Amino acid sequence: MNEQIKLQILEKIETYSTIIVSRHIRPDGDAVGSTKGFTQILRDTYPEKKIYLTDEDHSEYLSFCGGEDTVPEEAYEGALLVVIDTGTRARISNQNYAKAKEIIKIDHHIEADPYGDINWVEDFRSSACEMIADFCVTFKDRLKISPTAATFIYMGMVTDSGRFRFEGVTGETMRLAGAMLDYCVDYETLFAHLYTEDITKFRLKSYVYDHIQLTKNGVAWIYIDRNVQEQFGLTLEAASDVVSDLSKIRGSLIWIAFIENVEKGNIRVRLRSRFLGINDIAKNYHGGGHNMAAGATVFSVEEMKRCVEDADILLGEYKSTHEGWL
Repeated sequence: MNEQIKLQILEKIETYSTIIVSRHIRPDGDAVGSTKGFTQILRDTYPEKKIYLTDEDHSEYLSFCGGEDTVPEEAYEGALLVVIDTGTRARISNQNYAKAKEIIKIDHHIEADPYGDINWVEDFRSSACEMIADFCVTFKDRLKISPTAATFIYMGMVTDSGRFRFEGVTGETMRLAGAMLDYCVDYETLFAHLYTEDITKFRLKSYVYDHIQLTKNGVAWIYIDRNVQEQFGLTLEAASDVVSDLSKIRGSLIWIAFIENVEKGNIRVRLRSRFLGINDIAKNYHGGGHNMAAGATVFSVEEMKRCVEDADILLGEYKSTHEGWL
């Protein structure tokens, strides 16, 4: 079935003279890597076409990847829009998306909003970049894949899988990553960009370790309010990244970072887990995502505390009915 969908996507791409590529708000490595890699492939393969990559939201962490295009509004008329790594219409960063003639959705999130004229959704994949890599391998005789494109795709596979540690990583994931490496990915420079940190980040980690809260059943959580963000000069994105610092506590299978968003008057929620799913909790708090990695939004400290309580109950039930969870 998916082989047929991939062929439909390629044939649709070959039909259009103008193609616009978009991704989700607050882009991560997978969103940036998949859209930049895919765009580069289209530009190299079809130099006669007008290929745009648009984004109305940016990532300071990934600024080394370069900027995006300014797309004239008239370009949408009669254009094909390809939206990658974006589960719902509400999360598309390109507010002009509906003006395109047709939309293709390429995504690896649990299907909640099948908005494309063509929907290629594989929620078992570790990243959208894994899907783009699969697309490249499937049509390697018809597409031009440069080291630059392969590096972007490999970046998204690495970051969204936690360097190939998270749920969804399979032998196929590794084979596709290897296929991208075969295109001369400069992974040494890439990893230097991704995994070296300013000294301020280390001081932030020290703050996080001193302020982690732990519930009775082992939910690790922290609240990064406006004052902490100002103290460490954090963007909302950088503040959200502290959730990864909570993941190494033995016996803690759910970890949550709450980030005050003063501009919008709410609190961002980043949920992660090991062994058990937390997506249903995210759904109960205006969010969703993957089984073990999801986002949500709460609108008060009281609602934040209820979210922690719900996670604690879920983890307690899991521990009481399962063995071997460390």
